[in-house]
Amino acid sequence: MADMTEVFAEVEKIRASLPERKFLRDETELKELSRRIGSSRVLRRLPAVQAFLDDLDVFRPGSRLEATKAHINSRRDHHVFSLFDASYFPRLSLDYLTYDTLPTDPYLAERYDSNTMPVNITGKTSGFGSRVVVALFPENHLDGIQQPDDLIFYFIDKFVVRHNRITRLLIDQVMAPGSFPLIQGAPDRKIEQASSWWVRLHEYHHRQGDMPIPEFLPAKKTKALAGLEELRVDVSGMLVCLHDKELPREEALAAYEFILAERLLRYAVEGIPRPNYDAVASQLLFNYLEGHGGIRLDAGRIRLTPDLPDVLRDFLSAIETIESRIHREPVEAVKARLLEFTHKYTDYDAEARDYRHIPYFAEVKSRLGV
Repeated sequence: MADMTEVFAEVEKIRASLPERKFLRDETELKELSRRIGSSRVLRRLPAVQAFLDDLDVFRPGSRLEATKAHINSRRDHHVFSLFDASYFPRLSLDYLTYDTLPTDPYLAERYDSNTMPVNITGKTSGFGSRVVVALFPENHLDGIQQPDDLIFYFIDKFVVRHNRITRLLIDQVMAPGSFPLIQGAPDRKIEQASSWWVRLHEYHHRQGDMPIPEFLPAKKTKALAGLEELRVDVSGMLVCLHDKELPREEALAAYEFILAERLLRYAVEGIPRPNYDAVASQLLFNYLEGHGGIRLDAGRIRLTPDLPDVLRDFLSAIETIESRIHREPVEAVKARLLEFTHKYTDYDAEARDYRHIPYFAEVKSRLGV
């Protein structure tokens, strides 16, 4: 068995010598990369490396990393090795990852089936050590391609760390006492399980509805509509946790609390000062819920009301009603309706062509230092 410490060190050495990111499409540089990897005694016999080398030998812009993706999708050794190019994960480059899979509820996995892989990282090179790299999507590889059978990885150990570092503090300081009884102060194993449920439901619901992803990804790429899509799938997941009686009750309710806390609180403060699409989604959710009686501010704290599940259902119904028009209206017309809905519950600065943050969360971020 390979000494993975030696493997990671060898990848880091090659990675450190790579030229600027523009090399990613340069055939000469790719051939040199293939030569360096192939001449490494430490790397060349590893199946994940062999697959990547097979792809480099024939790679051209527009082609797919067939052998690399096949190796990953087979789960034969829980190793991922590739060259990555993702603008939102700038630290990823030539990187290597090993992982352990996490158990899941059989009914959840069958009823809400997707290619989601909730995993814990067991070893990594520096790109995967970046705090923002909490997931790995098929299109993050050099080829930029996702096919239906490609695995989507979520690094649940990072979700747990992030929850403990930010969300737990927000629950303690921002929510009314008793708002999240199942996850407040819960041990890591329970947060790990809730996180795993979240990502499975999240990816499943992206592929449901009248305008599913990836088919309608081009229509939902703007900041506002990307945020709205994230809300659509997460509210769908929350409602599943509340209403699917075949799911184990305590685990389902813990997942509901976890998704709501992450979506309502953490994303709202993490996007300050310049809102990203997740932050826009959080302020949209906050304003909608407050405006329709799902939450209320009570002495500076957020209190969940008994009507919250119904308000979440109405919120989802409003989005679904608009998206259903895709069967009789052009894409641009439906996009305009979705954008109008988003702007109704967000603070859009037309002059700056960007979104302002809710002052409440800006104050919370400043006060708590998160």
